[in-house]
Amino acid sequence: MSCTIEKILTDAKTLLERLREHDAAAESLVDQSAALHRRVAAMREAGAALPDQYQEDAADLKDMSKYKPHILLSQENTQIRDLQQENRELWISLEEHQDALELIMSKYRKQMLQLMIAKKAVDAEPVLKAHQSHSLEIESQIDRICEMGEVMRKAVQVDDDQFCKIQEKLAQLENGQCWTLGRYSVNP
Repeated sequence: MSCTIEKILTDAKTLLERLREHDAAAESLVDQSAALHRRVAAMREAGAALPDQYQEDAADLKDMSKYKPHILLSQENTQIRDLQQENRELWISLEEHQDALELIMSKYRKQMLQLMIAKKAVDAEPVLKAHQSHSLEIESQIDRICEMGEVMRKAVQVDDDQFCKIQEKLAQLENGQCWTLGRYSVNP
């Protein structure tokens, strides 16, 4: 067993390398331990916040469960009917405005034609008569369109009234308030 200085130095170097590796591993373990500690702390905070959030969600669900689905649907149907009625009214109003604009443009064209006739000494009598007949035709069409619009309004009103009656009957049937069998009505 001879111990040489070279052998001792090589063993010392080997041990020093191992010591460095162990030191690096220890530092890595310390870093991993700190990261795990932070994760555990974050999980604890999240766990403490979860019951509050769960209670809020449960309260929201409880509030929503107070309303019956058919009541919610009935409210939505009412809103949809209101929007449809407003849409119809806007459509009719748009048509009336277009008709009024056409009438205004017709009168404007007529005046412009009269101005052109005054400036020119050309015999524009046939053109003027054609324009007047066209203007009368347009006015009669506008009157017919307005009459049709009034008929459409009445039809929409009758349709809406009928729809409301049907919805009321359906709501009564869903609530179990009234059962209609043929001409006979049965109240539970």
